[in-house]
Amino acid sequence: MELNGNLKIAVQRSGRLSEGSLELLRNMGLEFETYQNRLFARCRNLPVDILFIRDDDIPEYVQDGVADLGMVGRNVLSECSGNVDVLCQLGYAFCSLCIAVPNTEEITEVSQLNGKRIATSYPNVLRKYLVDNNISADTVLLKGSVEIAPALNIADAICDLVSTGSTLRTNNLAVLDTVMKSQAMLIGNRNIDPEKLPLLEALLLRIQGVQDAQTMKYIMFNVEKDRLEETLSLVPGCDSPTVIPLADSSMAAVHSMVEEEKFWDTVEKIKSVGGSAIIVSPIEKFIR
Repeated sequence: MELNGNLKIAVQRSGRLSEGSLELLRNMGLEFETYQNRLFARCRNLPVDILFIRDDDIPEYVQDGVADLGMVGRNVLSECSGNVDVLCQLGYAFCSLCIAVPNTEEITEVSQLNGKRIATSYPNVLRKYLVDNNISADTVLLKGSVEIAPALNIADAICDLVSTGSTLRTNNLAVLDTVMKSQAMLIGNRNIDPEKLPLLEALLLRIQGVQDAQTMKYIMFNVEKDRLEETLSLVPGCDSPTVIPLADSSMAAVHSMVEEEKFWDTVEKIKSVGGSAIIVSPIEKFIR
């Protein structure tokens, strides 16, 4: 790929973060094509190139300036300790790095890991955890299939990523402690070309717009005008709800936004003040 001055974003080629990263980029309005085994894609509508690389390499690519930005899990960044800026959390690829032990083991406390062998693909994070908890244990480095280590008598415990816990249950393992919680993060080179900063700011605005939209719902309903004042207090929106007169002069339509986590509670209150014909829609983008 020639050096063309485009802003370059490194994403995971395949794996836990790949699908979420590409979905976010498209929701941000970036237009590009992806094909199997393709190493990079050029956006059609913005001066942006997307690099598809191994997730373990993303912090180093961004640190060295090969990529300006990277979309990477906190777990990977903590393991690599890249000299980069964390620009924002991206809100997908949630998981936890956990210590797990066999269900048959009589290990019920972290202190009982003293003198044990712990298999992991995250030796640096694990060593820091052991030091912080004053534990002396041997680290067994594995690049994959960490959860099978106790069954093969390679280790007494493991330190590995957990999403749903199904893999642990399949291998008769149970979580003993959580080392860290992880999600996708946007990282940036600390010496990014100043000419690229306006585009970076525009992309950060788009990310925020996509994320904010995911936490809100757009709600529309009818209510009698004599109950309008108490109704508006239920749906304050961002600045102010929209009130529209209806053909029936005693009624008004209210349009507003409601936080997803408060949605059902708000709907019940709207019904209690006589709200009717309630329509709810997802919000694709929301710029504050």
